[in-house]
Amino acid sequence: MEKVLILGAGLVVKPMVEYLLKNNFELLVASPMKDRADEMINGNPHGSSLDWSMDDPAMLEKIVAENDVVVSLLPYKYHSEVAKVCLRFGKSMVTTSYIQPGMKDLDESAKNAGLLFLNEIGLDPGIDHMTAMRIIDHIHGKGGKVEEFYSLCGALPAPESADNPMKYKFSWSPKGVILASRNSAHYLKKDRKVYIESSDLFKDTFDYSFPGIGNLEVYPNRDSISYIDIYGIPETKTMYRGTLRYKGWCESLDMMKGLNMLDDSVKDCQGMSYVDFLAEITELDVKDLRINLAKKLGVSLTSTAMQSLDFLGFFSDDKLQYHETTPFEITSDRMIKKMFLSPVDRDMVVLQHIFLASYPDGNREVIKSSMIDFGSPLTNTSIARTVALPAAIAVKMILEKKIEVKGVCRPVIPQIYNPVLDELKTLGVEMKEEYGLPESEMIQ
Repeated sequence: MEKVLILGAGLVVKPMVEYLLKNNFELLVASPMKDRADEMINGNPHGSSLDWSMDDPAMLEKIVAENDVVVSLLPYKYHSEVAKVCLRFGKSMVTTSYIQPGMKDLDESAKNAGLLFLNEIGLDPGIDHMTAMRIIDHIHGKGGKVEEFYSLCGALPAPESADNPMKYKFSWSPKGVILASRNSAHYLKKDRKVYIESSDLFKDTFDYSFPGIGNLEVYPNRDSISYIDIYGIPETKTMYRGTLRYKGWCESLDMMKGLNMLDDSVKDCQGMSYVDFLAEITELDVKDLRINLAKKLGVSLTSTAMQSLDFLGFFSDDKLQYHETTPFEITSDRMIKKMFLSPVDRDMVVLQHIFLASYPDGNREVIKSSMIDFGSPLTNTSIARTVALPAAIAVKMILEKKIEVKGVCRPVIPQIYNPVLDELKTLGVEMKEEYGLPESEMIQ
């Protein structure tokens, strides 16, 4: 029986464990959260767990050597280190994270060793790549060109669960969500390259009406321009990858960034309350703080930004439970405490591709590819399913020797994306594709 090693037992791991056990693979989940791993395995005799962390490199070598394929669902900074161990012991590896420079450097070594290090095989990145490439290859197969391409994705609470001022709840790595708000962005629009500084990320937004959900807000997602080469569309005049949110998130995060509430400078917070912290960071007096802060921000007392600060408790006299820490840690910890999915909540993944394609005969069409997927903490969240299942399917394909490509790869080739997408469809995860739409359907 083939053996799979999963490193990590975080919020998105459970559907992978269930899928691989159902397909009769032997499984070892190694994580400091052994209790959570045991819950996922749920007594299945083919599954086992190990209390382990990256602080024990000798054990990592041992368990990599004893298994056939390694899945790293650790924080992204560890993937390259794990990959080097996989190289030493001749094991292929799967991750759902973006390819980091350290991982890219291992490409030639992995090829020479006949190994596959498959990255970006989750949701975003992952399902977005695969569903985009299926349509891009369709357009190119007809001799056409991709004139414009938008790819928009969001992991959100379902509409009935979006019940706080920011209309957001955490369903995956909370610190990762908040850290991503500090990114800059770079995209191509109508042949013009646009660079957005981190400080302006949430000012560069537009509205998008998502079918079945309604009006959402879009802001740019990191470096879109690099995907022109990744997707093989040098002809495109627009390449934009965006993040979808309900209205409320961008306004609130823009305010927090403007007030340096996501800053990494270390502060002595001993004896301070939340309202003391807010007064200090805004350089305002505690007395009449609400009124004076609203004036400073140029917003009303009932604005979403002010409601968000109130909801998070930053006007309260509750004492901070820190000595020395950073504004980022204070703010992100407060958001995590107040904004996690509860067992009665549903989460939702929305993904939208929009292409403008042109063909040699002069015809032009807009192609839309859309997905809405719902989940629940009581079963599996949507974000867990859509991140873990593509990776789990890829593991199965590697063990069944159905992927011939070697080296450091993304799932942007038909040999990988077609079988993964076909299997996902049988599991209830699929995109709805619409062809032949008029150009008026294109984002302006």
